[in-house]
Amino acid sequence: MTLNYYAHATFAFAKAEIKILSKDMDYVVSIEDICFSDKSFDVITACQCFLYFNHETVMPKFYRMLRKGGNILVLYMAWLPFEDKIAGASENLVLKYNPNWSGAGGTIHPIDIPDCYKENFEFVHHEEFTIRIPFTHESWNGRMKACRGIGASLTKKEISMWEQEYRTLLKHIAPNEFDILHYGAIVELKKR
Repeated sequence: MTLNYYAHATFAFAKAEIKILSKDMDYVVSIEDICFSDKSFDVITACQCFLYFNHETVMPKFYRMLRKGGNILVLYMAWLPFEDKIAGASENLVLKYNPNWSGAGGTIHPIDIPDCYKENFEFVHHEEFTIRIPFTHESWNGRMKACRGIGASLTKKEISMWEQEYRTLLKHIAPNEFDILHYGAIVELKKR
């Protein structure tokens, strides 16, 4: 059976979930509660969510669910606030409303893979790269509003106040269409 598998983070609840899509099923479950048959998958991907997993619980399940030589692909992407003026100003405004936000200050770095993976998986490849992603005022506002420093952390009233100030800021610092410098990172792990 071929399944399209992807994972995403549910930031509001700070728990990771997976969603399995195929012709026969469509459901969401906590990543720590996944339970598929042994050797069910050739590849498991985790995009933007790996850091939220309870790895001591999840790694043995991934190992069991992967076929021999199967892979885990971990992907991550974030804006670069110190290299991109618009991203930096945007992040500063998030910090004004949420000074304890832990997602600020991103820099290019490899994805951290917890030690518990080392015994059962071979680190095949990692790569970090920069990429410019196009946005408009509306789409960048939506992207920033969706970050866990705003959408998952603030009250509706605070979000409204932030958004009003943010739209004004964008009019002053960004043309109608612009690129934001991001970095992408990938790690490939292979089942031993």
